[in-house]
Amino acid sequence: MSDTSSMDALVEDFLVYLRHERGQSKNTHDTYASLLNRFVRWAEMQKISDWKQVQFNDLTCFLEHERQREMEREPEGSTKRLTSESVYLQIAALRAFYRFAENEKFVEKNPAELLSLPKRWKRLPKALTGEEIQQLLARPAVLDPAASCVQAALELAYASGLRISELCNIRLEQLHLEAGFVTVIGKGNKERVVPVGKAAVDALNSYLLSARSKLVMPKSPANVFLTKRGRPFRRETMWLYLRQRLNGAGIQRNLTPHMLRHSFATHLLENGADLRVIQEMLGHVQINTTEIYTHVAGSRLREVHRQFHPRAKLKDN
Repeated sequence: MSDTSSMDALVEDFLVYLRHERGQSKNTHDTYASLLNRFVRWAEMQKISDWKQVQFNDLTCFLEHERQREMEREPEGSTKRLTSESVYLQIAALRAFYRFAENEKFVEKNPAELLSLPKRWKRLPKALTGEEIQQLLARPAVLDPAASCVQAALELAYASGLRISELCNIRLEQLHLEAGFVTVIGKGNKERVVPVGKAAVDALNSYLLSARSKLVMPKSPANVFLTKRGRPFRRETMWLYLRQRLNGAGIQRNLTPHMLRHSFATHLLENGADLRVIQEMLGHVQINTTEIYTHVAGSRLREVHRQFHPRAKLKDN
């Protein structure tokens, strides 16, 4: 048994608390598990075998080690290092863990409370243009069951702004297509109701009526979207399929899993939707999370103004 087994055990207790008492998503659970286990492995190399031994200086030394270490999956000798976003997450994980450990009396003091979170750089979300959306959602010439599944998933993702994990997990009983909406279980197990437009309803009905039954296996769950083996999609697999469609549509962009969700929000705002309504549909708890889209829409509005307003540009002499 490893000297750090007691450290591992306390991490497991914290992760159980996250899932069952705080209702955090599997993605948050997996992220915190990875980050905290990285610290435990580092502590093992420093001959630290108990969370009670950890001092503030140990945490800062670990974070400096993280900032300087070579990134995984990069060629040897690469100068790329962790982003400030990754360091932010590492600090957030340590702070959350130590709050739990202190509250549960597993440690007497909390060395992580002195760690300050770096300011997060707000990256503007990347959205597809209207023309790119038309290219992406164009119905393929051959629509076998797997292609029909991806077509319906794409239409729903853009129509309702679902996160890719929500897309993978949505079940048949959450579809209310005749009424034109779906119920979505988002972060923290919070339920929200999101409208679905006619194009997405048609794509989903077509998939459900003629294709999904051909993907179903004896042990298939009630997930709407199923792989060729009749299993629910993992996030990585769903994103692989969606990215293949993006590349196949000739969209040469630096693609991200959230791109359709960002496009959904940006296009709504550009066409006059209220920010609070978009917040509700996206499942954001705080309005400031949604406000980032105003920067994107503002850029578009300025572009339109410059192009079409008669006094936006000075006339040449």
